[in-house]
Amino acid sequence: MFFQHVYDKSLAQGSYFIGCQVEGKAIVIDAQRDIDVYLEIAKKNNMKITHVTETHIHADYLCGSRELIAVTGAELYLSDEGDEDWQYQFPHIGLKHGDKIQVGNLTLNILHTPGHTPESISFLLTDHPATDKPVMIFTGDFVFVGDIGRPDLLEKAAGIIGTQEKAARQIYESIQYFATLPDYIQVWPGHGAGSACGKSLGAVPSSTVGYEKIRNWAFQYENDEEGFVEYLLEGQPEPPKYFAMMKYLNKVERPLLVEVPKHPKLTREQFLNAYKNGLTVIDARNKTEFAKGFIPNSINIQGNNSFSTWAGWLLNYQEQFILVTEDNRIDDLTRKLMRIGLDNIYGYISDIDDLGLELETHDIIDIQEFQSYVGNPDAQIVDVRGYTEYERYHVAGAENIFVGTLADNLNKFNKEKQIVVHCQSGDRATIAQSLLAKNGFKNVKNYVAGMEEWRALVP
Repeated sequence: MFFQHVYDKSLAQGSYFIGCQVEGKAIVIDAQRDIDVYLEIAKKNNMKITHVTETHIHADYLCGSRELIAVTGAELYLSDEGDEDWQYQFPHIGLKHGDKIQVGNLTLNILHTPGHTPESISFLLTDHPATDKPVMIFTGDFVFVGDIGRPDLLEKAAGIIGTQEKAARQIYESIQYFATLPDYIQVWPGHGAGSACGKSLGAVPSSTVGYEKIRNWAFQYENDEEGFVEYLLEGQPEPPKYFAMMKYLNKVERPLLVEVPKHPKLTREQFLNAYKNGLTVIDARNKTEFAKGFIPNSINIQGNNSFSTWAGWLLNYQEQFILVTEDNRIDDLTRKLMRIGLDNIYGYISDIDDLGLELETHDIIDIQEFQSYVGNPDAQIVDVRGYTEYERYHVAGAENIFVGTLADNLNKFNKEKQIVVHCQSGDRATIAQSLLAKNGFKNVKNYVAGMEEWRALVP
């Protein structure tokens, strides 16, 4: 058996390339949308991708299964479990609990494991002729290392009211079945630490059934379904705004993007014309460089591992936008954006100094100046972290306005006061400061060191 774990750090998302070396056939599970990585693995290992599948209709990224079958001619196997609202609406070979997929000498048994979503399935892999016992399970967003999939996304992200408690009870039942599997089976989940599909995912890529039964909190409620449901539903992070779009695009017919697009570097005139016509400018430079000088009305989303998540929170899928980034970063940023279906990049620029525009700057403050505003009636301190982070610990007197929903809550900011924003380590606060500047709030200071420094230095 050939096995390779493909991991996208930007979305903390795992996909799998599994092959039968005897017959040269392979299956890909939960492919990312830039599929060249799988084509390269197949080429290097003299294999043909003959099967493509998914664990469920994903909410956090645009799955590349259809791009992959368009290029390779592979067969597409997808869940036909769940209710009518969560059925794939394009041609595929349907899978039900107890079905099997045969890939050469490999067998994948289908397990219906609902809860995260109604149609969620897991794949129990047996490697013949080495053994007739299963050796791996691919759980998608069902069981993670140290956590389980959240059951509230259909309600919070897709807007289907009244589903989260039912889903929590479904995942409780699925957990009971999972616990009956042999302890030695390797567990390969769909996400790792940093994903918004759970609240406390572990950083290691894989585990075993036995280890999860000991370590994972979900298996400590064996005879307490009510306690399980209560704990599972409380404290879940805010689902990014783009999740609803992903749920929709992953289940309906949509345009395919079989290659990573090349976006043009704009001339000065091209940029200025687009800028004057109101195209959004996303500056992906480091927050420190951005603060020293930026294009008026541009938004700073640093091009790090969180870039696509915050772009998904803030950008309109129907509108074009411009990137500010170095030439050697445009391919990486394009990939990050296409993985969540943000394909409307008009172009990019790398130099903002020769545009003929008067650049703006941001006011960054240190802890001493920040302390002077704490308790000051003429200042408004705003913590732009998530609600659960804020509830865990916050600066006395600080208000909580989450950066992802800031644009919908501009009325909560007081232009008559000195506004001071902060987060954990400055990235989200810089996004917030740029959003506020774009919306006419110029009296904003950023305590960029944030809670990391504050908790270390302030009793």
